[in-house]
Amino acid sequence: MESFLLSTGIVALAEIGDKTQLLSFLLAARYKRPRPIILGILVATVANHALAGAAGAWITTLIGGDALRWVLGISFIAMAAWMLVPDKLDDAEAANPRLGVFGATVIAFFLAEMGDKTQFATVALAAQYSSGVAWVVLGTTLGMMIANAPAVLIGDRLAERMPVRLVHAIAAGVFAVLGVATLLY
Repeated sequence: MESFLLSTGIVALAEIGDKTQLLSFLLAARYKRPRPIILGILVATVANHALAGAAGAWITTLIGGDALRWVLGISFIAMAAWMLVPDKLDDAEAANPRLGVFGATVIAFFLAEMGDKTQFATVALAAQYSSGVAWVVLGTTLGMMIANAPAVLIGDRLAERMPVRLVHAIAAGVFAVLGVATLLY
């Protein structure tokens, strides 16, 4: 249960102001059809984070215990630093309207999440909790939905009031604590 709750919280915080949340705002403004957008985000996130979780679990089979501890600790500290770098949405990540709202959302979200902070966090968390990869994937997916479903439903009104820098600083702090704790224990 720890892996699920930690994964949910970290990704929900990390996703605030992330490029995939910006994509959620864009899709909501463009299509004004929240149900297929939210469902598309869910499908894309499950697929992407399942792959990331599998990669994290696989890494644990390649690296011994002490080396893995150092890799994970340094990875979490690097994630803390990365959280402080603001994201921008690339026009190339905008959805293709010929695929329909759901299809455009799935493809755009899956591609936008490739190499994203939350994907790397999922890999690291899955490696940290290799016996509970499914819980990590469920948690990171829920964290994505907690951050992105309101973005779709409320849109720009939410973005204007969100203290993004503060939320990113909190998420960076959580990642830093995880990194230090992993290195020390």
